[in-house]
Amino acid sequence: MTDTTNVLAVVSPHVGGRAAGAALATLFPGEAEVTVVESADEDPAALRAAQVIVTGLGPVTAEHIAAAPDLKLIQCASHGFDYVDLDAARARNVPVCNIGSSGAEKQNVAEQTFALMLALAKQLVPAHTALVDADWALPRLQQSITELSGKTLGIVGLGHIGEEVARRAVVFDMAVLYTGPERVAAETEARLGGARYVGLDELLRASDYVTLHAPLTEATRHLLNAERLALLKPTAFVINTARGALIDQDALADALERGALAGAGIDVFDPEPPTPALRLLKAPNVVLSPHVAGVTRETLVRIALAAVQNAADFVAGKEPRDIVS
Repeated sequence: MTDTTNVLAVVSPHVGGRAAGAALATLFPGEAEVTVVESADEDPAALRAAQVIVTGLGPVTAEHIAAAPDLKLIQCASHGFDYVDLDAARARNVPVCNIGSSGAEKQNVAEQTFALMLALAKQLVPAHTALVDADWALPRLQQSITELSGKTLGIVGLGHIGEEVARRAVVFDMAVLYTGPERVAAETEARLGGARYVGLDELLRASDYVTLHAPLTEATRHLLNAERLALLKPTAFVINTARGALIDQDALADALERGALAGAGIDVFDPEPPTPALRLLKAPNVVLSPHVAGVTRETLVRIALAAVQNAADFVAGKEPRDIVS
């Protein structure tokens, strides 16, 4: 950056807020003037002056984009980009980027996916709760404790994160099915233990575990609705570490309450944080975590570095990476 560039860093409170934004701001070159906010409309003057918006799950709406006449780039500090109005950015010819190719989040999202799967398979939450209550629950739980080995894992979205999940599935001796917009290279399938590309409905019918790693778009909103959830085996588990709105949360709660599904591991919600009225909070055999899949100490550093580097490269005249719109 040769001239001063006005950067607005928007970091939502539920992912660290001002403190996380201040840490991110220190990574920018000295020529950048960085203003840290928790919502894009918190500081109208800074928004009006912004040439670059870096956002960590803080919504960037059409109104925000219209209020920033000098805006040149919106950089998402995440794989997801559903919290940016892509149509409004496109109308202004403002590129929107994520950090997809950096792989910053893929390790921990894959680990969290397997943590949820293992917790469900081994009934860790009810086992722990029972022991705390002086209840030796082994006779009651042993019929529902299962193994991952020999099971089929269905991956919805075999991108950077989905591939990391598939690699771990091979180590656990699981068969891998995947679906998405297109088939990956045959060499990739072979490297992932002979992963098979199938349609979504076939994947749902055949899988013992279904894990979501797709972006949230209008096409994928409520991808798992009541009709698709009904295709799953009653012994199947659903894992979501991507975006809460990929699943119809009420339909999932219905299926769990009826015993039509064995369980669910959920790290993401719609909205976030979830309201106390969310039925999944009380549904049977669920393991829940507060969107922690991408926020280890190590991951946060990689995310911040990737987002800042891409923004700095763009302002320096280089082609930005990971343009999503």
